[in-house]
Amino acid sequence: MAKLMGLCMGKTCKDSSGKRQMREMKDIEIVEMRTGRPAAKGKCSVCGTGMYKILKKEDAEAYKKAA
Repeated sequence: MAKLMGLCMGKTCKDSSGKRQMREMKDIEIVEMRTGRPAAKGKCSVCGTGMYKILKKEDAEAYKKAA
């Protein structure tokens, strides 16, 4: 599956100024939100914190085909 980047909310994934960092997601699962929008659910590759990213329908279909 292709690499997917997301904003990590874990406490250990902040830079020196306290800003959140974009990290690669691992163990990605494509899910559908209650509103019907596709999203990617996974874990941060650095700290293991759960991550969630809303996707476009085309991107979700592409990730499903790549899996």
